[in-house]
Amino acid sequence: MIGETDIVLSSVRVGGTEINYCLICPAKLWLFSHGIEMERTSDKVDLGRLLHEETYRDARHKELMIDNLLCIDFDESGGIIHEVKMSNAFERAHKYQLLYYLYYLKQKGINGLTGVLNYPKSRRIEEVILTPAAEEEIQEILAEVRTIKQSEECPHRDYSAKCKKCSYEDYCWG
Repeated sequence: MIGETDIVLSSVRVGGTEINYCLICPAKLWLFSHGIEMERTSDKVDLGRLLHEETYRDARHKELMIDNLLCIDFDESGGIIHEVKMSNAFERAHKYQLLYYLYYLKQKGINGLTGVLNYPKSRRIEEVILTPAAEEEIQEILAEVRTIKQSEECPHRDYSAKCKKCSYEDYCWG
């Protein structure tokens, strides 16, 4: 099991977005982790930010930053961490991003938290619970993220339908 020292002090720190990107597209993770950040110029990302800001105005915390690494959208202070997403198109990646937040906080001694994925456009929510099996999967994903981040070459990519929704589409295929 990866301990708190590995999580907090590893020379290859991993953020929640990187977990998400790894599961969507390893090339996206590599580009992002090597300073090529297309989100800043993406209308799709701006729409997601606006949706987050407008939908949950009364939340107790907005974008709670932890260790200058994890940015939790908001916390209702009842042991529930929320993650707001525009659509459920990449639900698996969203789920593991939230599981990573729960795992990270558990490694720091904060136990008993649960997560909720919020999809305000479809008015859908999904509860996410960190189980021992999910912890093992997170550890495997962390190892993969670190390998990709340390690689000198961008992983191979193939064009697919998910590329149409990606802020890196023009960079990769334009």
